[in-house]
Formats: sequence, C-alpha cells, structure tokens
Amino acid sequence: MFTFLHYYIFSYFPFYLIVFFLFGILFQTEVFWTEGRNITLSCNYSSAISLQWYRQYHGSAPEFLLIILHGTGKVSQKSNIVETDPRFSGKLNEKKTRVELEISSAKVTDSALYYCALTPTVTGKQTTLYKNLIYVNHPVG
Repeated sequence: MFTFLHYYIFSYFPFYLIVFFLFGILFQTEVFWTEGRNITLSCNYSSAISLQWYRQYHGSAPEFLLIILHGTGKVSQKSNIVETDPRFSGKLNEKKTRVELEISSAKVTDSALYYCALTPTVTGKQTTLYKNLIYVNHPVG
C-alpha cells in the first residue's frame, strides 16, 4: 500500500514538496511554508532496520539523499548532494519512531518529490511490492 503526502512551500509563486511513505507510515497531511525558512519533513514508522530519504526532480530519476540506521539513530551514509549542501540533514527519534529530513533556508530549487522509505523488519512470509508510477501532464490554462 502506498500513501502520498503533499508538502507545500510558498515563495512569490507556489512550489511543492511531496513525501512518499511505505508500509503504513503515519504522516502529517499539509504544511505551508515560505522560501528562506527551515523545513522539517517527517514520517512515523512502526518498525524498521534503516530509513532512507530520496529526492526526485520532475522528469529525472530519484536521487538518494541519506540513510539512517535504526539501532544507532545516526546518519550512516550520505550522498554527494547532502555532503556538499549542509542545508540537508537527517534525524531519527527512536522513542517517537519518527525520521526527519531537515532543509534549512529552503529555496525554490528545493522543490521536488521527496521519498521517505524504510527497510522493514520482516517476520513471517516475505513479499515484494511493486508500484509503476505514471506521469500525467496537465496543461495550465
């Protein structure tokens, strides 16, 4: 089951961030913010081994941002994007079972599809989930 979350950020014109959740993760439905402010994207989970954040610009492939291991609560791997742009950081609150992606001083160029995904703890029969995403162009006017 796949659930989508829309994060909206406003500058002189609207742009958006969307967060993708897997395996029954709970989420906040909408957030309104302005350019230059700090943004925290978060998702709650029930169990996981690792939690990852990805970013996808329109018409491009998803880009890995970072991975956090549940047992340590620390970022275990960062992409070059996160290494070179200190505005991006990840945090894990194990007591609240919440993972966060923080973007400080948000820019219009941060507008993208953001994925929150997890590697679940599997007990019992394993299954593989597939989702074919289809882009639909809606002309403005």
